This record gives sequence, C-alpha cells and structure tokens, in this order.
Amino acid sequence: MKAVIFFGHGARDARWREPFDRLVMLWRKDHPEIPAHLAFLEMMSPSLADCVGHLCQHGINEIKVIPVFFGQGGHLRNDFPKIMAECRAQFPDVSLSTSSAVGESDGVLHAIIDFTMDQFV
Repeated sequence: MKAVIFFGHGARDARWREPFDRLVMLWRKDHPEIPAHLAFLEMMSPSLADCVGHLCQHGINEIKVIPVFFGQGGHLRNDFPKIMAECRAQFPDVSLSTSSAVGESDGVLHAIIDFTMDQFV
C-alpha cells in the first residue's frame, strides 16, 4: 500500500500549519485511494519518523515524502537527507522516496504567478 507524507518545517504558531492541513484535505478529496499525512522537521509533530512508524503500523509499505519547502535551503540539503537515512534504517521494509522541494516545480511557480495576477483583478 502507498501513502504520501507532506513534510514541512514547523513553527511555534499553530496557525502556521493551516495551509498544510488544507493541502492534506484537498489531497484526500482528490486521491482517496492514497493516504496523506503531515510531518514536520521541528517545533511541530509528528516528526517524519513518527509519521512513517504510524503508517507502517497500518500496512503501508511505500511512502513518497514531499518536502513542502520553497527551495533547497540548509534544512533540505543537510538535515532532510539525514532524517531520511535514519527513517530508512529504522524502517528497512518500507520503500521511502522523496521529491524535490515543491517550490522548485515550474508548475508551483506558475501557480504563484497566476495567484499574483489574480490580485490585480
């Protein structure tokens, strides 16, 4: 079984995660056959390892981690690969893969441009 984890930075203010919660709700509406969950680097829970562990307990054996970051800063270049390696070691029977940061996608950048143009209407 497959699942997706949207991975964000985390913040002290609980309201920061509201767009992430909406992202998961939209995913679940459009793709109910593939479970979606959130995980965070710091300041919020669950951690990536906790989320992977939860999914494993529910029979998930293939997980795609989507970093919901605008670009490849230090967290994605340094911290994220270590966290992924730790998760792969802790859960060797699970296929864990990742994408680039969402902000590196031309589709995401064009969505921001479209949003910006809508602000002029």
